[in-house]
Amino acid sequence: MKQRIMVLIPGIILTALIAAVAQGLGSLGLLSLVGPSVWALLIGICLHPVAKQFAFFQEGIGFTAKKLLRFAIIGMGFTLNLTQVLSIGSFSAIVMLFTLVTAFGGGYLLGKILGLDWRQSALISAGTGICGASAIAALAPVIDGDEEAIAWALSATFIFDVAMVILFPLMGRALAMSDIGYGLWAGTAVNDTSSVLAAGYAFSEEAGSFAIIVKLARTLSIVPIAILFSWINGRSSQRKQVSLQRIFPWFIILFLAAVLLNSLSLIPPAFGAQVAKSGRFIMVMALGAVGLSTDARAMACSATKPMTHGFIISVAVVLVSYLVQALLNQI
Repeated sequence: MKQRIMVLIPGIILTALIAAVAQGLGSLGLLSLVGPSVWALLIGICLHPVAKQFAFFQEGIGFTAKKLLRFAIIGMGFTLNLTQVLSIGSFSAIVMLFTLVTAFGGGYLLGKILGLDWRQSALISAGTGICGASAIAALAPVIDGDEEAIAWALSATFIFDVAMVILFPLMGRALAMSDIGYGLWAGTAVNDTSSVLAAGYAFSEEAGSFAIIVKLARTLSIVPIAILFSWINGRSSQRKQVSLQRIFPWFIILFLAAVLLNSLSLIPPAFGAQVAKSGRFIMVMALGAVGLSTDARAMACSATKPMTHGFIISVAVVLVSYLVQALLNQI
């Protein structure tokens, strides 16, 4: 255990330093428009060519991007109550229904037009419609996706996610959206969990909190989607049944437990606020770690068809999410 911790420390320290610099930049005049999380992501991407040369950073970077981010999300639950979660979650289900149909239905048709294998199309749609890399990783073994298909799906999803993190706060202000409306928009239209958090909190604290709830509700859709695709894949191959233990995002249970404890007034407000503050800093660290793991040159050289698929579906999901909310007068 001690040896494991020592291996993680260099990478964790590096991401903490990036987060500290990003928070400084995110508090300076016009630079604050996109927030610390975006700055951490961009700094990480710029430092990737250097960081990859040092193997002792890699374990800590990976741990921060994947594990610590989940702890940050759980920590956010200590400042939310069950009424908020249920009300936002139930409403966001309507918007999510339309975005999921857009991502998978539109993605399937677009894949046909572009001549992509249905597995490739499904992975890109999962990354765009559900939760980025996590959904791709969960769905890939279910449909027997190969490494090349996974790599293209990750690139197609992530490169547009980076753009959304930067553009969403600017568009939200230009459209004069409310905190709730923007949080719902970011939570249903931005892909990866870390990017949703970055885009949400770059707009406002309240928008970030709403975006978290919506995003976690959206993440749960990976379970029925994976089961559905397991059945589809099983029609053409002898595939074993999908493992619920493998695909279920269990950290959401801990998030809901934190929300329940806070709703029952079992968490002192000062403690909850401090945990949430620490969680937001860890979130910025996680975005820095994501950036450090991102090879911008490799993404730029990704195949044209998957990138085109990812771009069109991403734009479609963004537009559908906004239009549905506008029709429901929740902008």
